[in-house]
Amino acid sequence: MALPKLKQEATEARLAAVALPAGGAWATGARRAALARVEAMGLPGRRDEYWRFTNPETLNAPEAPEAPAFDAGDEAPPFADVERLRIVFVDGVFDAAQSDPLAGEGLEIARLAEVAAHDIHWARELYGVLEAAGQHPVPRPLAALNTATAADGVVIRATAPVTRPVELVLLHRDSRADAALHHVIRVEEGAALTLLETGPGAARLNTVAEVDVAADAQFHHIRVQGRDHERRAVTGLFARIAARAVFKSFTLTFNGRLTRNEVVMDITGDDANAHVAGVALGDGPGFHHDDTVFITHGALAGESRQVFKKVLRNGATGVFQGKILVQPGAQQTDGYQISQSLLLDGDSSFLAKPELEIYADDVKCSHGSTSGAIDDHALYYLRSRGIPLVEAQDLLVLAFVAEALEEIADERLAADLHGRLEGWLRRHRG
Repeated sequence: MALPKLKQEATEARLAAVALPAGGAWATGARRAALARVEAMGLPGRRDEYWRFTNPETLNAPEAPEAPAFDAGDEAPPFADVERLRIVFVDGVFDAAQSDPLAGEGLEIARLAEVAAHDIHWARELYGVLEAAGQHPVPRPLAALNTATAADGVVIRATAPVTRPVELVLLHRDSRADAALHHVIRVEEGAALTLLETGPGAARLNTVAEVDVAADAQFHHIRVQGRDHERRAVTGLFARIAARAVFKSFTLTFNGRLTRNEVVMDITGDDANAHVAGVALGDGPGFHHDDTVFITHGALAGESRQVFKKVLRNGATGVFQGKILVQPGAQQTDGYQISQSLLLDGDSSFLAKPELEIYADDVKCSHGSTSGAIDDHALYYLRSRGIPLVEAQDLLVLAFVAEALEEIADERLAADLHGRLEGWLRRHRG
């Protein structure tokens, strides 16, 4: 079927501004297949069902809009007190001088730019594979564009429980930087890995991570998206989760002009656990934050949780689109979905589209979505005990987001993010 004229023109203009990176046979084949997917689907438009609430115009544009880098002053970077292996990218370009050696106990780490040139590498079994599978039933053309054009990223294989987290530090320097990074991660049977992501990455950032979690393995992902006020980002997280495996992802977002985080999880093994959560804090009419999640249960006794909280003020906009699909035969599925927003004024808005699609009869699935202001009774209770107004409001905001923070298994990392939430609230009082 031919694409509509406007979508066709936008797609052609975007593709004319990019090129497929050099690589070996398998990488080139995967990139060409992804490019064909983009050409067939076209770039997203406001008439697409899952883009009705978010305008993709600046994500589709041939050039990135300008976004000055944000100066955090003396504020320590996230997780500064946690021992971790740091891998640094500046405007999407690997920085060896600021990175730690790409090696660790129970870890195999390499750059995508290096392994893509090899004829034989385990990444060929995953690169573009999970992303392509995640294109159905909902097309995700910006993820396919990433697979086609991303020249670098990390390729990580965990073969044992890894005690030291791996951190991807995405720094932003050039106000016009347009970056695409693609990560491939495999957690082998019985292994465990914690992956941290911090920083804005670029003026416009497109990242994709394909994560394969084998039986009895654990993958924990914690992301702090940078505070650059004008940055734009679209991210895709595609996961395949085997029997008795654990997958947990949490994202904390501050500021930004436009952020779209897509998560596609496929539970393929019995008794697997898949959790995805997030907290977004936005101040001002230029803030737009979109979480779009699709979880497929295809095995017995799987558990999934979606917990998303947004705190919005001064005309900020939050979006949540979440779906739980239970396939025939996926009995004893336990699916939970909650999306809530706290509107600190009458100018902000929250748009939600929760969905359940169930083809099994022995399941426990629920979803809920609410939007409202701070509880006046709770505020009065705190004020009556001598707590100043702004501090009482901050306490209630922290209580509101607590359920999402509880999804983080590592207490040290959760405490760090809690402190950053408190700092943001202090800076935005009044």
